[in-house]
Amino acid sequence: MDFTLPREVRLVRRSVREFAEETVAPLVERMEERDEFPAELVRAMGEIGVLGLITPPEHGGSNLGHLARMVAVEEVSRVSAAAGISLQVHHMATAALSDFGSDAQKQKYLPPLCRGDWLGTCAITEPTGGSDLLGMASTARPVADGYVLNGRKCFITNCHLSDAVVTVAKTGEGPKGISAFVVEKGTPGFSAGRHEHKLGLRGADTGELVFRDCRVPRENLLGNEGEGMAVALRTIGEVGRPGMAGTSLGILQACYDESVRFAKERTLYGRPIAQLQAIQWSVAEIFAELQASRWLCYHAAWLKDSGADCGVETTLAKMYTSEAAVKAAQKAIEIHGACGTMMEYAVQRLFRDAMVCVSAGGTTEIGKLVVARAALA
Repeated sequence: MDFTLPREVRLVRRSVREFAEETVAPLVERMEERDEFPAELVRAMGEIGVLGLITPPEHGGSNLGHLARMVAVEEVSRVSAAAGISLQVHHMATAALSDFGSDAQKQKYLPPLCRGDWLGTCAITEPTGGSDLLGMASTARPVADGYVLNGRKCFITNCHLSDAVVTVAKTGEGPKGISAFVVEKGTPGFSAGRHEHKLGLRGADTGELVFRDCRVPRENLLGNEGEGMAVALRTIGEVGRPGMAGTSLGILQACYDESVRFAKERTLYGRPIAQLQAIQWSVAEIFAELQASRWLCYHAAWLKDSGADCGVETTLAKMYTSEAAVKAAQKAIEIHGACGTMMEYAVQRLFRDAMVCVSAGGTTEIGKLVVARAALA
């Protein structure tokens, strides 16, 4: 067994880390204060190639794969989890188009999405819930030249900034009664609604999308009519959940980094608190969670790149890593003592970000159901 990352993945890590520290880090305070995603980051991420990591070269990407993507999301999220989730949700849109799109759709949408001319998103969750796809209320009524969409999606990342939205709606009844569509910004009847103000991941553009007699041309049907369930489940399970795992992994790494730095710099009784056994134990617990989570995440991404069934592994990675990030952030705050509760220290932001990641992309409880079915099979 060889656990060494391929050379191209190591290069991705190095380039994305430099990008995150030089370009993303100076924007974090602004994102926190304004709760807005800096639009200039979209073009910047396109220029370094991070938007097209899982898109084939013939459509503008590099196709370096899901392990490279996992590392990239991790590195961005280590500096800003809000930027990390925006990146990973964009990848969900490009993956859905690559997996289910027609040649014409791929040629039209993927190059601008990879260049950073456009930002993408997937809109699945509704006010009735995100896990119950069959309970969705959005509908798509067939008409002569396409479909008329009506409904509302909520908690959508990249909501107000997206140029291309992959969404699903009911065209019939049952699992085969859901279809997927690509809706472009500016389509009559399609608009972005309220902007959500979240506990964490501030700066990630989150809100609702509204369809009111929105006419979508037939050529914007993604895949065949009735394949929307497959589009949603594959995109969420094999791209969205590992993406959220990568976001949480970046938070975990930041918790470790901040804890080690503070423990070495903070002195008590004339010596760094890193020499105190209680602090050492806390750092050891964070480190253990980080190592365990990293290999769960990397293994799931490697399985995806290998073409193997990875649904259980991606769910396990997301479930475990998001919960581990919360525990690590709490430990990091405790290591910082009173300083950990002050807004100028990053650990309070890491805790808030980690809390939001637990429910984003599938709750822990849903994850346990998926893993339990496999464990009891």
